[in-house]
Parts: sequence; structure tokens; C-alpha cells
Amino acid sequence: MPKDSKDEIEQDEKKILSELVKNAKENMETIAKRCGFSKQKVWRAIKQMEENHAIWGYTSIFDEGKIGQKHFMLLLKRTSKQLEEGATDRIVARRAEGLMTELGGVIESSVYVHGEYDWVVTFAARDIQHAKKYSDSLIALHPGEIEKISILQTMMFIKKQYILNPDRKKLKDFL
Repeated sequence: MPKDSKDEIEQDEKKILSELVKNAKENMETIAKRCGFSKQKVWRAIKQMEENHAIWGYTSIFDEGKIGQKHFMLLLKRTSKQLEEGATDRIVARRAEGLMTELGGVIESSVYVHGEYDWVVTFAARDIQHAKKYSDSLIALHPGEIEKISILQTMMFIKKQYILNPDRKKLKDFL
């Protein structure tokens, strides 16, 4: 039996990932049927993608309000001065995540970006005061390295991590 070409494997993996994005809890049989593959092929492909870190992990999409928290985005712009060696070590060591945990919140994502800002952190916290405390903690953790921080509170997700909000009709309440 001939080996699949690299392009065919990549296309197969994209089909499988597309199904996982829609529902990571879906069973292998259903994913296989939707992709037109065998259950074993889907299982092998997923295991391979996990080993290669194409799949980093799995998570639940939830409504922060239902657990007494609010969702925020923190936009950070660093100064133009050269970062000291310890700054990148603090980022890699995820010390900012520890600061958030101390405040009773959780970091959803932390992203290095290109544009007006250099870093975007999305997180859940009890309220805007806790979000501001986190912002102040980051400035203290990185003295002289942050030029500007903006905090945005998410009012409502229409779509989150590829999943449509089941209560998206509530958007009318905001508009």
C-alpha cells in the first residue's frame, strides 16, 4: 500500500482539526465519518498532531459571568529601549500568570503581536478593579519596560474559540 504524500497528510490533518475545532469532545467515529476516514486513521492523526504539538491541548468554552467573573483584554506596548535579559526570562517563566492567580483570576491567552501594541493578554477577573491591579502588577514586574497599557472589558462574545455563543441574541440588550 503506498504511503500518503506529505500534502495528503496535511490535508487530512486539516480536515480532522476542522472537526475538532467544532467540538473537541466529539467521538472518533463521528469525526471519521465526517472526514471520510477510518476511526484508526483519525486516532493516529490526532496522536501524531499531539506529539508534534500541532494540537497543544483541549479546553472548555465557558461564560465567565456564570462563574462570577468578567472577561478582559490587556493591550501592552513596550518602550523602545532594549529589554534587559531578565525581562524575557520573566515572560517565559510566566510570572505574570502567578500574579493573576493571586488576584483570583485566570489568563486565557497571552499573545506577542505586531502592530500598535506588542502584547495582548486576555483573562477573566472578578471586576475592573482586579483587572487594574493586574495591570499595575505587570508594570511593577517590568519597571521602565512598558510604555502603555490599555484595558478593554469584553461586554459579550458573539463567537469564542470558533464556537458561536448560544446566547448571542442577548447582543440586542447592548445595542
